[in-house]
Parts: sequence; structure tokens; C-alpha cells
Amino acid sequence: MKIGSLLSTACAVLLIFIISCVRAPTVRAADRPSAPSHQIAEMTARIADVAIPDSKVARDAAQYIRNAEGDFLFQHSTRVYYWAALAARRSGIPYDPQLLYVAAMFHDFGLTERYAQSHMRYEVDGANAAREFLRSHGISEAASEQVWLAIALHTTNGIPSQVSPLAALVAQGANMDLVGAGYDGFTADQRDAIEMAYPHPPDFAEAFMRALYDSLKHRPETTQGTGLADVMAYEDPHFVRRDFSALMRNSHWATRR
Repeated sequence: MKIGSLLSTACAVLLIFIISCVRAPTVRAADRPSAPSHQIAEMTARIADVAIPDSKVARDAAQYIRNAEGDFLFQHSTRVYYWAALAARRSGIPYDPQLLYVAAMFHDFGLTERYAQSHMRYEVDGANAAREFLRSHGISEAASEQVWLAIALHTTNGIPSQVSPLAALVAQGANMDLVGAGYDGFTADQRDAIEMAYPHPPDFAEAFMRALYDSLKHRPETTQGTGLADVMAYEDPHFVRRDFSALMRNSHWATRR
């Protein structure tokens, strides 16, 4: 009887030990902090059948931009990538997803606090930063220059489409996200999927114009001749747009002085 009791006890202990070993990983996994939902979406999800490139360059770019810009501009830049990639698919334009992603990420980088003393066009500041980032990751000069041009020209309507497919796509993506240019060229499902993952805030237009103004008010001269001058005039009643006709009529050649 004693031997039987000992065997029963030993079996019970062994069974408890086995059950605890099987259950332990589940408990530990449940206790582990979960990744933020936006990180999960970026790492695993295909949105509107488009995925963010899974490469060190893309991951580093995302982290770098998120840290510098904050969520508002970061999410705008992410939407720009998706709109641009979808536009490429619709039009049959070949593109390098990694270069397109980096260009989209950096296209508004010139608006960050880093350039609070800059007197260059913000597009050029962002283009320079993107080129240096790509160089530091061993990307070729030719590819880096493509990204530079795409960012530098993205606010200059009518030019990007004549420069390169990449430049055309970045400009299309930015215009879609800001003013809805080409809105009907995307399906409702595509628009809804991107909005669900990276929604425009209700006050997006006002908030974006304020972000532009706050970043450019110390260098208003760089906005002249671009759509950014409209933002400056909207935010600052004392801002005076440059009148090119007046410049010509009052030039030394016209006045002979």
C-alpha cells in the first residue's frame, strides 16, 4: 500500500510539473508588453495591397522621421507613400519601393525644428537630409540624386512628371494627401483602408497650414512664387506676395536707372 501511495503521489507531482511547464510560456507571453498597434500595422500589414518595404533602410528612415517630426507629419508622410505607390500601380509606372518610401518620409523633413535657422527652401533642406541619409546607408549616388530631385521638386507643379517617375509619384502622393488631387482615381476601398490605418485628423488642413507657417515664417522669401506663399498670406495678414510683373516693370532695364 505504501508503495502504491508513493507511486500515486509521484505521478501526481509529475503531472503538475508537466502542466506547469506547458502553461508557463503562455503566461509569460501574456505578461509581456505588446507592441503599439501602429508598429504592428507597419511591420505586418498590407494596406490597400501595398506594403512598406521590409529593409533596414526603410526601418531606419521610419524611426528617424518619427523621432524628428512627431506623429502628425509622420502619418502624413506615410499616407503619401501609399497614395504614390497606388498611383504607380494604377498607371503602370515602375518604381523602387525603398526609394519611394524614403522620399515620402523625408519630403517634409525641412519643416522640422532642425531647420529653425535655415534660409533655404524647406524642400531643399529635406532633400539634402535624405541624400545624406541614403549615403550613410550605402545607397548609390545615382539613386540618392533621384530621391533628392523628387523631394526638392515636390511642391513645383508641372515639373516632377518631366524629371523622373519617382519625382512624379512623390508629387502625386503629396498632392493627393493635401488637396485630394486625383481623389477619384483611387477606389473607395483604397481610400478607406489608408484612412483607417493613418487617418487625417478632423482639423488636418488648419493644422498643416499652421505647421507650414511656423516652419517658414522666419524665411518667408523662400515661399515666393510657390503655393506656400498662399499659406503665408492666409496665416499672416501682413505678408506681401511678390508681384513678378511689378519686378519687371520696376527693374533697372525698364526704368533705365
